[in-house]
Amino acid sequence: MKSDMELKRQVEDELAWDPAVDITDIGVEVRDRVVTLSGHPTSYAEKLAAENAAQRVAGVKAVVVEMDVRLLHTDVRTDEDIANAVRTILRWTVGLSEETVKVQVEKGWVTLSGEVDWAYRSHVAMRTVAHMRGVTGVSNLIRIGGDAAAQDIGDQISQALQRHAEREAKHIEIKVHEGTVTLTGKVDSAAERSAVRGAAWSAPGVHAVVDNLTIS
Repeated sequence: MKSDMELKRQVEDELAWDPAVDITDIGVEVRDRVVTLSGHPTSYAEKLAAENAAQRVAGVKAVVVEMDVRLLHTDVRTDEDIANAVRTILRWTVGLSEETVKVQVEKGWVTLSGEVDWAYRSHVAMRTVAHMRGVTGVSNLIRIGGDAAAQDIGDQISQALQRHAEREAKHIEIKVHEGTVTLTGKVDSAAERSAVRGAAWSAPGVHAVVDNLTIS
Protein backbone atom coordinates (compact mmCIF):
# COMPACT_ATOMS: atom_id res chain seq x y z
CA MET A 1 0.00 0.00 0.00
CA LYS A 2 1.28 3.45 -0.86
CA SER A 3 2.18 5.84 1.93
CA ASP A 4 0.44 9.21 2.25
CA MET A 5 3.68 10.92 1.22
CA GLU A 6 3.91 8.82 -1.93
CA LEU A 7 0.26 9.48 -2.79
CA LYS A 8 0.80 13.21 -2.28
CA ARG A 9 3.73 13.17 -4.69
CA GLN A 10 1.78 11.17 -7.28
CA VAL A 11 -1.28 13.44 -7.05
CA GLU A 12 0.95 16.49 -7.49
CA ASP A 13 2.62 14.81 -10.49
CA GLU A 14 -0.80 14.03 -12.01
CA LEU A 15 -1.93 17.63 -11.51
CA ALA A 16 1.27 18.91 -13.12
CA TRP A 17 0.81 16.50 -16.03
CA ASP A 18 -2.79 17.59 -16.74
CA PRO A 19 -2.75 20.53 -19.20
CA ALA A 20 -6.08 21.79 -17.84
CA VAL A 21 -4.57 22.39 -14.38
CA ASP A 22 -2.09 25.02 -13.20
CA ILE A 23 -0.32 23.30 -10.30
CA THR A 24 0.50 26.67 -8.75
CA ASP A 25 -3.24 27.19 -8.13
CA ILE A 26 -3.73 23.95 -6.17
CA GLY A 27 -2.55 22.68 -2.78
CA VAL A 28 -2.49 18.97 -1.94
CA GLU A 29 -2.63 17.26 1.45
CA VAL A 30 -3.08 13.53 2.10
CA ARG A 31 -4.11 11.78 5.30
CA ASP A 32 -5.06 8.11 5.51
CA ARG A 33 -5.24 8.05 1.67
CA VAL A 34 -7.83 10.85 1.66
CA VAL A 35 -6.70 13.70 -0.59
CA THR A 36 -7.64 17.28 0.25
CA LEU A 37 -7.36 19.82 -2.55
CA SER A 38 -7.21 23.50 -1.65
CA GLY A 39 -6.44 26.74 -3.46
CA HIS A 40 -8.00 29.03 -6.02
CA PRO A 41 -8.30 27.67 -9.57
CA THR A 42 -9.01 30.37 -12.13
CA SER A 43 -12.00 28.57 -13.68
CA TYR A 44 -14.62 26.01 -12.77
CA ALA A 45 -13.29 23.78 -15.54
CA GLU A 46 -9.86 23.80 -13.89
CA LYS A 47 -11.44 22.93 -10.55
CA LEU A 48 -13.17 19.90 -12.09
CA ALA A 49 -9.98 18.87 -13.88
CA ALA A 50 -8.06 18.95 -10.58
CA GLU A 51 -10.69 16.79 -8.88
CA ASN A 52 -10.61 14.27 -11.73
CA ALA A 53 -6.81 14.19 -11.75
CA ALA A 54 -6.67 13.35 -8.04
CA GLN A 55 -9.30 10.62 -8.44
CA ARG A 56 -7.27 9.02 -11.25
CA VAL A 57 -4.35 8.21 -8.96
CA ALA A 58 -4.41 4.60 -7.82
CA GLY A 59 -4.67 4.19 -4.06
CA VAL A 60 -6.65 7.38 -3.40
CA LYS A 61 -9.60 6.51 -1.14
CA ALA A 62 -11.48 9.80 -1.39
CA VAL A 63 -11.05 13.41 -2.48
CA VAL A 64 -12.08 16.38 -0.35
CA VAL A 65 -12.50 19.63 -2.28
CA GLU A 66 -11.76 22.91 -0.51
CA MET A 67 -11.12 24.99 -3.62
CA ASP A 68 -12.77 28.30 -4.48
CA VAL A 69 -12.78 29.58 -8.05
CA ARG A 70 -11.19 32.99 -8.54
CA LEU A 71 -11.80 34.15 -12.08
CA LEU A 72 -9.19 36.06 -14.00
CA HIS A 73 -10.23 39.67 -14.51
CA THR A 74 -10.57 39.06 -18.24
CA ASP A 75 -13.00 36.17 -17.63
CA VAL A 76 -15.45 38.02 -15.39
CA ARG A 77 -18.93 38.29 -16.93
CA THR A 78 -22.23 39.65 -15.68
CA ASP A 79 -24.86 37.12 -14.61
CA GLU A 80 -27.09 38.32 -17.44
CA ASP A 81 -24.35 37.74 -20.02
CA ILE A 82 -23.70 34.25 -18.63
CA ALA A 83 -27.40 33.36 -18.61
CA ASN A 84 -27.85 34.46 -22.21
CA ALA A 85 -24.74 32.56 -23.30
CA VAL A 86 -25.84 29.40 -21.46
CA ARG A 87 -29.27 29.46 -23.08
CA THR A 88 -27.71 29.89 -26.52
CA ILE A 89 -25.14 27.12 -26.12
CA LEU A 90 -27.70 24.67 -24.71
CA ARG A 91 -29.96 25.32 -27.67
CA TRP A 92 -27.13 24.92 -30.20
CA THR A 93 -25.24 21.96 -28.67
CA VAL A 94 -27.94 19.88 -26.95
CA GLY A 95 -31.12 21.21 -28.57
CA LEU A 96 -32.63 22.21 -25.23
CA SER A 97 -35.09 25.08 -25.38
CA GLU A 98 -35.85 27.62 -22.64
CA GLU A 99 -39.10 25.73 -21.96
CA THR A 100 -37.23 22.44 -21.44
CA VAL A 101 -34.38 23.63 -19.21
CA LYS A 102 -34.47 26.73 -17.03
CA VAL A 103 -31.27 28.68 -16.35
CA GLN A 104 -30.54 30.66 -13.19
CA VAL A 105 -27.26 32.49 -12.54
CA GLU A 106 -26.10 34.05 -9.27
CA LYS A 107 -22.58 35.46 -8.96
CA GLY A 108 -21.43 33.26 -11.81
CA TRP A 109 -22.94 30.08 -10.37
CA VAL A 110 -25.28 28.43 -12.90
CA THR A 111 -28.27 26.33 -11.84
CA LEU A 112 -29.96 24.16 -14.47
CA SER A 113 -33.46 22.79 -13.86
CA GLY A 114 -36.15 21.10 -15.92
CA GLU A 115 -36.67 17.62 -17.33
CA VAL A 116 -35.19 15.62 -20.22
CA ASP A 117 -35.81 12.07 -21.43
CA TRP A 118 -32.17 11.00 -21.65
CA ALA A 119 -29.52 11.30 -18.92
CA TYR A 120 -27.00 11.80 -21.72
CA ARG A 121 -28.50 15.21 -22.58
CA SER A 122 -28.30 16.30 -18.97
CA HIS A 123 -24.63 15.31 -18.79
CA VAL A 124 -23.76 17.09 -22.03
CA ALA A 125 -25.52 20.22 -20.76
CA MET A 126 -23.60 20.08 -17.46
CA ARG A 127 -20.24 19.44 -19.13
CA THR A 128 -20.75 22.19 -21.71
CA VAL A 129 -21.73 24.86 -19.18
CA ALA A 130 -18.89 23.85 -16.82
CA HIS A 131 -16.31 24.84 -19.44
CA MET A 132 -17.75 28.28 -20.16
CA ARG A 133 -15.74 31.35 -19.21
CA GLY A 134 -17.13 33.35 -16.32
CA VAL A 135 -18.84 30.34 -14.71
CA THR A 136 -17.81 29.76 -11.07
CA GLY A 137 -19.90 26.62 -10.49
CA VAL A 138 -22.78 24.52 -11.80
CA SER A 139 -25.74 22.86 -10.05
CA ASN A 140 -27.45 20.30 -12.27
CA LEU A 141 -31.05 19.89 -11.09
CA ILE A 142 -32.32 18.54 -14.41
CA ARG A 143 -34.64 15.59 -13.82
CA ILE A 144 -34.57 12.53 -16.04
CA GLY A 145 -38.05 11.54 -17.25
CA GLY A 146 -39.22 8.67 -19.38
CA ASP A 147 -39.96 5.10 -18.34
CA ALA A 148 -38.35 1.87 -19.42
CA ALA A 149 -38.55 -1.65 -18.07
CA ALA A 150 -35.66 -2.65 -15.83
CA GLN A 151 -34.95 -5.68 -18.00
CA ASP A 152 -34.76 -3.53 -21.13
CA ILE A 153 -32.38 -1.08 -19.46
CA GLY A 154 -30.14 -3.86 -18.18
CA ASP A 155 -30.07 -5.60 -21.55
CA GLN A 156 -29.16 -2.40 -23.40
CA ILE A 157 -26.33 -1.62 -20.97
CA SER A 158 -25.00 -5.19 -21.22
CA GLN A 159 -25.01 -5.00 -25.01
CA ALA A 160 -23.20 -1.65 -24.93
CA LEU A 161 -20.55 -3.02 -22.57
CA GLN A 162 -19.92 -5.98 -24.85
CA ARG A 163 -19.45 -3.61 -27.79
CA HIS A 164 -17.09 -1.32 -25.87
CA ALA A 165 -15.26 -3.63 -23.47
CA GLU A 166 -16.25 -7.24 -23.95
CA ARG A 167 -13.71 -8.65 -21.48
CA GLU A 168 -14.78 -6.32 -18.65
CA ALA A 169 -18.47 -6.99 -19.30
CA LYS A 170 -18.05 -10.57 -18.10
CA HIS A 171 -17.00 -9.34 -14.65
CA ILE A 172 -19.66 -6.67 -14.11
CA GLU A 173 -23.08 -7.12 -12.52
CA ILE A 174 -25.88 -4.73 -13.48
CA LYS A 175 -28.95 -4.21 -11.30
CA VAL A 176 -31.78 -1.85 -12.23
CA HIS A 177 -34.52 -0.58 -9.91
CA GLU A 178 -36.87 2.27 -10.82
CA GLY A 179 -34.38 3.77 -13.24
CA THR A 180 -31.40 3.52 -10.88
CA VAL A 181 -28.55 1.36 -12.19
CA THR A 182 -26.12 -0.22 -9.72
CA LEU A 183 -22.80 -1.45 -11.10
CA THR A 184 -20.63 -3.93 -9.19
CA GLY A 185 -17.54 -5.86 -10.19
CA LYS A 186 -13.91 -5.26 -11.12
CA VAL A 187 -12.23 -3.32 -13.90
CA ASP A 188 -8.54 -2.92 -14.73
CA SER A 189 -8.25 0.87 -14.88
CA ALA A 190 -9.95 4.18 -14.21
CA ALA A 191 -10.48 4.56 -17.96
CA GLU A 192 -12.41 1.26 -18.10
CA ARG A 193 -14.43 2.31 -15.08
CA SER A 194 -15.33 5.56 -16.81
CA ALA A 195 -16.31 3.66 -19.97
CA VAL A 196 -18.64 1.38 -18.00
CA ARG A 197 -20.28 4.33 -16.24
CA GLY A 198 -20.70 6.07 -19.59
CA ALA A 199 -22.42 3.03 -21.07
CA ALA A 200 -24.82 2.93 -18.13
CA TRP A 201 -25.68 6.62 -18.36
CA SER A 202 -26.29 6.38 -22.11
CA ALA A 203 -29.17 3.92 -21.78
CA PRO A 204 -32.66 5.45 -22.14
CA GLY A 205 -34.69 5.40 -18.93
CA VAL A 206 -31.68 5.67 -16.59
CA HIS A 207 -32.23 8.23 -13.83
CA ALA A 208 -29.16 7.53 -11.69
CA VAL A 209 -26.04 5.35 -11.65
CA VAL A 210 -24.52 3.90 -8.47
CA ASP A 211 -20.88 3.02 -9.12
CA ASN A 212 -19.67 0.22 -6.85
CA LEU A 213 -16.97 -0.87 -9.28
CA THR A 214 -13.45 -1.51 -8.00
CA ILE A 215 -10.16 -1.24 -9.86
CA SER A 216 -8.12 -4.44 -9.60
